[in-house]
Amino acid sequence: MSFGQGGPYGPGGSQPPQSSRPSPSSTPDWAAMADHTAARGRRRRWLFIGGAALATAAVGAMVATAVVSSNDKGGSPDDSANHLPSQPTLPRESETPEPSFSDVAPPAPPKPLDIISDVKRDKAPLSAKTLFPDEEAAKEGRSYTKGATASTSSCASGTQGALGSVLSGNGCRELLRATFARDGVAVTVGVAVFDGRAGAEKAKNGYKPNVASLPGGGVPSFCRQTACRTSANAIGRYAYFTISGYTSGKKVTPADTQALQAGRDLADYTFLRILARGNAQASAAAGTTG
Repeated sequence: MSFGQGGPYGPGGSQPPQSSRPSPSSTPDWAAMADHTAARGRRRRWLFIGGAALATAAVGAMVATAVVSSNDKGGSPDDSANHLPSQPTLPRESETPEPSFSDVAPPAPPKPLDIISDVKRDKAPLSAKTLFPDEEAAKEGRSYTKGATASTSSCASGTQGALGSVLSGNGCRELLRATFARDGVAVTVGVAVFDGRAGAEKAKNGYKPNVASLPGGGVPSFCRQTACRTSANAIGRYAYFTISGYTSGKKVTPADTQALQAGRDLADYTFLRILARGNAQASAAAGTTG
């Protein structure tokens, strides 16, 4: 076999022909060099990425170690609530003293009925004129003109029949009388004054006719030796009685309503006058102690 000039080459063989070796002055293989440079760049990039990952992992491990160490020193991880900032101190309440009130209740205002039930409290001036100051007594449109008035400390002298002994026996101190008239009917009111309520109640309950009628002041004599209407009642330390009849001397019958109405009207008027006395004194006492 003929191999051409120089023969075969290999171990112990001859060298390849010189024409196959690169000549020092030949052109570089730029493509091969670019591939080699790119390969080197890729290796460096991977090495950089790997190093960065290792650094990141190392930093994370250090942070975790710091957290664990902190928790070991301060307690469990849930103890974070114990490290919240403390609440601010609230301002103290005003030290200005609050108003105080006395435990002692003010005295209750006096009651009118209590005043007119006790001679020690019922101190207002008392007479027929102060008890009956009006020239007329009115009730529901019916008006009665005042006639004569009288006062006496001898209670029995202003009565007729058995009433005198009833008043005297229960401690009557004074008897006040006043007469009112309207349309031929006259009414005398007698107010017996006692020291307390007990005497007045006994006089009312033991009533026997009757208070003596009081003529005068334009009213003629009436209810003398003829039948008339009478009544008895009491309030506080006062017992009051009425006798009503006709100024003509006409007899009052059980069916008569005119004399009956007049007696009731004047009894109601007297009740209100005595109560007004108590109200006036109670108001004055309240104003003094208020």
